[in-house]
Amino acid sequence: MVAALVAGALFTQQLLWTPITAINMQDIVANQFKMSGAVFAGTDKNGEPFRLRATTARQEYDTPDIIYMDHVSGTISRKSGPQKITDNISARTGQYNRTGRNITLRGNVRVDSSNGDKILTEELVIKL
Repeated sequence: MVAALVAGALFTQQLLWTPITAINMQDIVANQFKMSGAVFAGTDKNGEPFRLRATTARQEYDTPDIIYMDHVSGTISRKSGPQKITDNISARTGQYNRTGRNITLRGNVRVDSSNGDKILTEELVIKL
């Protein structure tokens, strides 16, 4: 329970995260907070929702503003004029920078948009 209180202080109020049952207590002692099946959700500066899932995510005590993610997938909504577009995204790894309010995805990054656009790249930075 103490770990949940400590870990809760590391996350912003805009994120929803995995319940305490997914926390590996040995990783907390090893200078990182690690979650399995992590889910992050929130809104960008325009109020549009985003939701990301990762098979594992970790936050190191030395860099508390960065959340490192593995096998990332999710959806991000955005507006293009009057049209609302949903982007389905997947990548090998990702980093969520809470202070910089951006997500950097790396490794076989795929974006399939509801408007038909498709992107395949090695790196993609999403400004929130």
